[in-house]
Amino acid sequence: MKKIKAIVKLQIKAAQATPAPPVGPVLAQHGVNIAEFCQKFNDATKENQGFVIPVEITVYQDRTYSFRLKQPPASELLKKAAGIEKGSGSPNKTKVAKITKAQLMDIAKTKMSDLNTDDVESAMKVIEGTARNMGIEITP
Repeated sequence: MKKIKAIVKLQIKAAQATPAPPVGPVLAQHGVNIAEFCQKFNDATKENQGFVIPVEITVYQDRTYSFRLKQPPASELLKKAAGIEKGSGSPNKTKVAKITKAQLMDIAKTKMSDLNTDDVESAMKVIEGTARNMGIEITP
């Protein structure tokens, strides 16, 4: 087993990784081949264009690396489902959009791998909380 040098967490737009900041400087300090990482990341995320993708990069002592892609943040998925640019500045007073329970369930199923639950109902409650904080109402 290889010895781990560092674990780097970044959020990069899908299929748009470039050696420019923030990617380049963060990976350069650990000796990772930045151009190779950008190409692999862009190839792996081309079907998720338009989303910001969290990625966890494990850098090993011999300067090799592996990375694990996560699902887009719940807020990004909710904004796409509701068709809005951003959430409400005052979510308790101003509601900006509505989504259905079915849309909520789809988002919860998508995010299941990143959440600490295997129950769809619990995942829906987590996503519903995020929606409420963004000023998005859930309709039956």
